[in-house]
Amino acid sequence: MIENRKISTNLASAARRLVLTIALCWLTSLQVEAASPALSALRPTGGQRGTEIVIDMTGARLGDSQEVVFFQPGIAVKKLEKVNDNHVKATFAIAADAPTGIYDLRLRTATGVSELRSFAVGLLPEVSEKEPNNDFAAPQPVNLGTVINGVAENEDIDYFVFEGKKGQRVTAEVEGIRLGITHFDPYVAILDAKRFELATSDDSALVWQDGFVSVILPEDGKYTLAVRESAYAGNGGCLYRVHLGDFPRAATILPSGGKIGDKVNVTWVGDSKGPITKEVQLPAVYSETFGVFASDAAGQSPHPNIFRLSRWGNVVEAEPNDNHDQATKFAAPLALNGVIEKPGDVDHYIFPAKKGETYDVTAYARRIRSPLDPVLYIGKKGGGALVGNDDAAGPDSGFRFTAPEDGEYVVWIVDHLGKGGKEYFYRIELTPVEPRLGLNLQSEELPRGTGNVAVSVPKGGRQAMLVYASRENWGGDMKVAPENLPAGVTIEADVMPASQGVVPVLFKADKAAANAATLAKFTGEPVDPNVKLADQRFNHMTVMVHGQNLVNFWSRTVERMVVAVTDEAPYEIEVVQPKVPLVHNGSMNLKVVAKRKEGFKAPIAVTFPWLPPGIGASGGISIPEGQNEALIPMNANGGAEVRTWKLVVNGVANTATGPMMVSSQLFDLKISPPYVNLAFQAASVEQGKAVPFAVKATKAIDWAGEATVTLVGLPNKVTAAPMKLTKDTPEMVFDVKTDAASPAGSHKNLFCQVVITENGEPIVHNLGSGEIRIDVPIPPKNPAAAAPMPMPMPVAQAPAAAPPKPLSRLEKLRLEARERAAAAAKADSAPAAAPAAAPAPAEKTGGSK
Repeated sequence: MIENRKISTNLASAARRLVLTIALCWLTSLQVEAASPALSALRPTGGQRGTEIVIDMTGARLGDSQEVVFFQPGIAVKKLEKVNDNHVKATFAIAADAPTGIYDLRLRTATGVSELRSFAVGLLPEVSEKEPNNDFAAPQPVNLGTVINGVAENEDIDYFVFEGKKGQRVTAEVEGIRLGITHFDPYVAILDAKRFELATSDDSALVWQDGFVSVILPEDGKYTLAVRESAYAGNGGCLYRVHLGDFPRAATILPSGGKIGDKVNVTWVGDSKGPITKEVQLPAVYSETFGVFASDAAGQSPHPNIFRLSRWGNVVEAEPNDNHDQATKFAAPLALNGVIEKPGDVDHYIFPAKKGETYDVTAYARRIRSPLDPVLYIGKKGGGALVGNDDAAGPDSGFRFTAPEDGEYVVWIVDHLGKGGKEYFYRIELTPVEPRLGLNLQSEELPRGTGNVAVSVPKGGRQAMLVYASRENWGGDMKVAPENLPAGVTIEADVMPASQGVVPVLFKADKAAANAATLAKFTGEPVDPNVKLADQRFNHMTVMVHGQNLVNFWSRTVERMVVAVTDEAPYEIEVVQPKVPLVHNGSMNLKVVAKRKEGFKAPIAVTFPWLPPGIGASGGISIPEGQNEALIPMNANGGAEVRTWKLVVNGVANTATGPMMVSSQLFDLKISPPYVNLAFQAASVEQGKAVPFAVKATKAIDWAGEATVTLVGLPNKVTAAPMKLTKDTPEMVFDVKTDAASPAGSHKNLFCQVVITENGEPIVHNLGSGEIRIDVPIPPKNPAAAAPMPMPMPVAQAPAAAPPKPLSRLEKLRLEARERAAAAAKADSAPAAAPAAAPAPAEKTGGSK
């Protein structure tokens, strides 16, 4: 297994809406849960192979448990019995030849499948920690050849004492973070009777945040094993398992990969007793999870060293290879294996290449559990680097190289910080550029509360799952297909278009299908028969522990997915197939209908699990309690791809057994360009007046009948009556009327909502971008200029003239300028008013002589 790492005026109405909103938020939080059961813990967390052990499985909604589904062979379930709805007991029978390490499992109930959890299998007898054991002078006695199960509490150190012989190898490896329970950084040490540390470990590239130590004992006597949380910040969730014995453990393996199906001589470097070499038969089928165990006469390591499988053979470095002249020779394509043995070490490899030959050059170090931070280069022999890279895939490096001419080329590798040592091993693969495909499901993030990501198909019902694709060195449409589905289960899926890396897949179960589960997978096939995939893989990652800032701190990746048939759901949902397209910059309301079984009235939250780029939909939509319909508002922007998409809607409701998700049928949603394009002519008007507002129309797609066009975005106290539009109408002129209190200024958010009816349904367009300026009338400059004009003599009415042609923006500006100039000139030419008489001097009163 590879460990990886979205103001009411009526008080009663407002209250009802508040209750509905709370219900919608609660239901929406459940949408990510594919089915009802929640498995929180397994205790104990592991067991010895060749034994039977009773496991307490706790969580929520587990009372109808029917099966434990393991992703790896080696464990059978002899008994599964209910304690209560949140607790079941399972009897695990671990085969005598079961591979040791971490096993992945899910619990299947009658109504769903739980999230993924881990269980550890070891070689040695199991014992449990007994408190108090936190005093070095009073440790818990244990024997070598034991797996100790304990918990690192806050400010706690657990001490265990054992007898040892001079020259004896003692190895201790702790499983902490690898149990996938909580953020736990364990520390392990072996001390002598005088409390001197013989070996300590806090983190190791080989075992991630866990640690291991291996020593040769200097004399007969008692030795102490100490285990704690590295910062003394443990808690009740910091459970650990320590494998303590005389087994080998080495951090380095050479070569660190091999060709599928080959027999390879593998050497483990770094064990305290020295190197171990043995022949290993590699599997005939690729697996990301393959590893090899170090073993000797004294025992076997509890966990394997990761061993990379590929289609290419190996070359192992031949020292010295510190410069171009000493470079290890090879012929590409091939894999290069070596060790940066000391600080500052540089390893070189040389190969011939013809002009135009192209290779992908990829370094594997951190991905195969080496502490090396590789920096990779390639260049002509005797010259400098032509290409170099650091951190192409996390800390690992890689690049694509094309030989510029015939000649010999050198590949060399260093550590980014110039570090080195016997554990700084690496593998470099030079491979041809070939089409490859990776398929996976949405990651299951347990710390975020996303719930389980597994397929639980109700009998006679449907459930959708998103399948993601990563195309490498090719493009084009692709079909996906499942392998190993349960009896009675089928799938429906659209072709994944070249522009997308995800497609919804709909699982359907017959009503007569039996409750069961299988380990299934997806494969992909290019639609273009000329594209031949050199390699394809399927996996699914579960994030089990987060670090700071919600980063993936510990996760498990499996190469299968669980597909299960479950009991019938008490409801179904169906989308009413739209008869019209959703146009660019348009909108529609999608109707979802519920079919409820008698007595089931709970609200049903409805959402899209995925929408193509450029298409949006409102969230928080629910079919209310006791009702059967809801509308999901949808829209498309101008970048939405023009095609017919197959989409699905999910429904989540709280049932008698917990939250349950079902899916609609796959329905067609056609995305279309607008049927008409509009061009707006800017307009200006004084407050209290009217102005013609012209909009030119250009037909793009034929339609029948009249469309209704509404001018939207007008400011307050400004109106314009809707107009009609046919496919042959070249221009519309809205009569825009203002009020004396209409807000002055430029108003730029005008657009037209065009509603075309087709097949009895509306096609709603929101088109264009218009502007209208509202001016304050010019006040008279002189009171005399404002004198009323004499009433004109009545004249005979002339025949009504045709409405004037709307002026262009430039023509309007010129006319306004002439009118303003004329008004100003008229005001200046009016006779000036006579000056006012000076006031008479004031009469003196009350003054003294």
